[in-house]
Amino acid sequence: MTRIGTSDLDVFPLALGGNTFGWTSDAAESHAVLDAFTAAGGNFVDTADGYSSWVPGNSGGESETIIGSWFAKNGNRDAVVLGTKVSQHPDFRGLSAATVAAAADASLARLGTDYIDLYYAHFDDAETPLEETASAFNDLVVAGKVRYIAVSNYTADRVAEWFAIAEKNGFALPVALQPHYNLVHREPFESEFGPIVAEKQLGVVPYYALASGFLTGKYRSADDYGKSPRGQGAAAYLNETGLGVLAALEDAASAHGVAVASVALAWLRTRQGIVAPLASARTTEQLPDLLASATLELTADEIAALDAASAK
Repeated sequence: MTRIGTSDLDVFPLALGGNTFGWTSDAAESHAVLDAFTAAGGNFVDTADGYSSWVPGNSGGESETIIGSWFAKNGNRDAVVLGTKVSQHPDFRGLSAATVAAAADASLARLGTDYIDLYYAHFDDAETPLEETASAFNDLVVAGKVRYIAVSNYTADRVAEWFAIAEKNGFALPVALQPHYNLVHREPFESEFGPIVAEKQLGVVPYYALASGFLTGKYRSADDYGKSPRGQGAAAYLNETGLGVLAALEDAASAHGVAVASVALAWLRTRQGIVAPLASARTTEQLPDLLASATLELTADEIAALDAASAK
C-alpha cells in the first residue's frame, strides 16, 4: 500500500478507473471487474460525476450509479478508497459554491454513501473565483461529506493559487493531483509540477496512464484504431517516438515475462510523487496485466532506456 500525499488514505499502487462503467462495460461486467480488482488486493477506485454523459442515451452519473449498486450488493464501502470528481456533469457544470454543494449531494446519492474519500475539482472553472471554489470544497470536508480534496487538469500556477488561498483562510488543503501523464505524454507535468508536488507533498494519480491503450501495444497501424471505441485516442502516438517507446517497453516486458502495459504502468511508479497510476479495464480479462504492474520492479537500465526513448 502507498499513502496519498499528506492524507491518511493508504491505497493499492494502481487505481481502477471507472470511466468504462456504463460506457464500454455494462453493469454486470463492471461489477465483475470491481470484484476481480478488489479480490486481487485493489482498493482504490476512481470515477467522476460526468461519466459517461458522452454516450448516446446517457445523462451522466452512470459510473457512480454502477459503483453504488456494487457497494450495496457487497456491503464493502468502507474497504474502498473512492475518488470522484465535480464540474462536468451536464446538470452541474463548473465549480461555483452552489454547484459544488449540489453536485456532491447528487454523487453521494448515486454512490449510496455518506462520504467521498477523495473529491476532485475535475476541470478548472475560470468563471468562478478560486476562493469560492476552495471554500465550497472546505465546507464539504467540514460537513463530513468529503474526507480529502484534490485537483485535476489544473495548471501548476492555479494549484499554487489554490494552496495560497486555502492556507490564508484555513481551508482544507488538496492532498492529490490527477494530471495527464504517461510515457508518450510527459509534459507539462515533468517541467511544471515538480516543485509544487514536492513542496506540498501531493500524491499524484496520473490519468491516461496507458495513453488511451497505445501503451498496451495493441495499436500499431491506422487499421487498429477502429477496433475499439477508445482507439482514436491512441492515433496521435503512432510515430517514430511512439514506436520507439513500444520497442523499449517490449524489451523490458520480455525480460520480466510480463505484458507491455505492465511495464508502462510500472515506469510511472518510478516517477516523482506518483502514488498510483490510473487505468481502466473493460473486462476482467484485461485486469491481470494492470495488476501485475503494482509489484513489478524495473531495473535502473530499463528505466533509463524508457526515459531515453520517451524523451525523444
